[in-house]
Amino acid sequence: MRPFASAALLLTLIAPTVAAQTAAPSCEGRVFEDRNGNGRQDAGEPGLANQRVSDGERIVATDAQGRYRLPMVDKTSQFLIKPAGYATPSRSDSGLPDYWLNLRTADGLSRDTAKLKYGGMPEGSATCRDYPLTIDRKPRGTDLDVLVFADPQTKSAVDVEYYRRDIVDPLRAASRGKHTADLGLSLGDITHDDLSLYPKLNQVTARLGVPWLHAPGNHDLDFDASVDQDSLLSFRHVYGPDTFAWEEPQANFVVLDDVVYQPGSKPDYIGGLRADQFAFLERYLAGADKRRLLVLAMHIPLFDAAPGRETFRHADRDRLFALLREFPRVLVLSGHSHAQRHVYHDAADGWHGATPLHEYNVGAACGAFWSGVKDAQGLPDSTMSDGTPNGYARLSVRANAEYALSWHPAPSAGKTLQSNAVANQYLRLYAPKTLRRGSYPIRGIYANVYMGADDSRVEYRLDDGEWKPMKRVEQSDPALLAENARDDEAERLRGYDRAAIATPTPHLWNAPLPTDAAAGEHAIEVRVFDRWQGEQRLRSSYRLLEAAP
Repeated sequence: MRPFASAALLLTLIAPTVAAQTAAPSCEGRVFEDRNGNGRQDAGEPGLANQRVSDGERIVATDAQGRYRLPMVDKTSQFLIKPAGYATPSRSDSGLPDYWLNLRTADGLSRDTAKLKYGGMPEGSATCRDYPLTIDRKPRGTDLDVLVFADPQTKSAVDVEYYRRDIVDPLRAASRGKHTADLGLSLGDITHDDLSLYPKLNQVTARLGVPWLHAPGNHDLDFDASVDQDSLLSFRHVYGPDTFAWEEPQANFVVLDDVVYQPGSKPDYIGGLRADQFAFLERYLAGADKRRLLVLAMHIPLFDAAPGRETFRHADRDRLFALLREFPRVLVLSGHSHAQRHVYHDAADGWHGATPLHEYNVGAACGAFWSGVKDAQGLPDSTMSDGTPNGYARLSVRANAEYALSWHPAPSAGKTLQSNAVANQYLRLYAPKTLRRGSYPIRGIYANVYMGADDSRVEYRLDDGEWKPMKRVEQSDPALLAENARDDEAERLRGYDRAAIATPTPHLWNAPLPTDAAAGEHAIEVRVFDRWQGEQRLRSSYRLLEAAP
């Protein structure tokens, strides 16, 4: 693992950059099978050939003895592309997967004149490193189970405790000490501008005992950086590369920093990708196994947040879509919105693949920024502006690369919405409690289907009668609207922060409630045909009362 500048070691290069590499000091290391798990290559532990190591732009492959070489470039994060069928050790300081190394050269440190508030990348190594791998003993042919957290977005140590008690601890309790998941993904905004909270957050996440990967978000930036390329130095000091690949037998994951910092501009960031990221993508995707599901994990969605406003640079999206076009199975996971929706990109968006490209914009772990009325355990309701309860998603990938998604509300979610609503894991129903018999039928039942898409099948019936279709409407969730009204009417603060302001949701369905039936109680039942979890039902009721003028 010593630095050297000669070209004595011949490696198979994925990137055609031999001349460029010999022009600058380089460092070497090995990728090996760590059979005794001590982190060192001992006698009898073979080097692993054709393993890929990258600096986020170039990719090199190991030789027959497992040796690799990369240039020493200041402020780069070098990393192993974890191969399918192997596992990495955990870092002793954070419990994160140990697959990367930050490089700081003495010359680079001496040139630093501005000190970033959260420290930037103050520490690193002047040499490359070895990468130990152990064989993953999971049975072949099993599904890959992935936990997906978007926007934990903690503002303080208090919020970190909410994250622990509302998200992590219930997951641990549900697993009962057994397997929690195979992999974890966080889709940015790990914290809310206070990057000093990273160690506390990592301690909490590590309790799950799952290898965890992190994409950066717009609240993970060093806002005192003067240029975009320095804006994630503090993030990378803790989490390593901002763009990398990770492989499992069922799926290949590419984690991307898609936040382009624009200091001095309004807004001061936009969604997009850098030139070095495209170089990495082109080289990685050229050899990626198309039989696996390709998952892209990022923070800012690829779709525009509002019509007519470019929130992800269209030129970058077009270039990305061109790279992905020949992949038959692609899933995009994004966060940022603090709401939830499914988008299927097609030719109108510049996508020209054989089938529409599915982007799942995942709801936030923090929901509406840990806001709203607290429950009996002191946890804020934090329902999102589209009426989705805060929580997390699960991605299950089968051996044939087919996948299933599910949303899991936090245990506290929705419990303090004092309205005419009933809810389960899949949907919330809202209906009037009482109507006058014979009145004009303008009141109806609303179903907020958390994982609903434009083509979802949602039906209702009254008193166990005939099933009828409900109509999708782009309106605000009525239970959250009622909560907004209660916040307005309250003489005192009902919570530290008010509930989110209700906004139109893309996954709300409506049907009329008749008033010409007999007086008394009438049952309402709604069923949803979830494309991944099957048929789900929920019941409610309303009363018809006789009244005179």
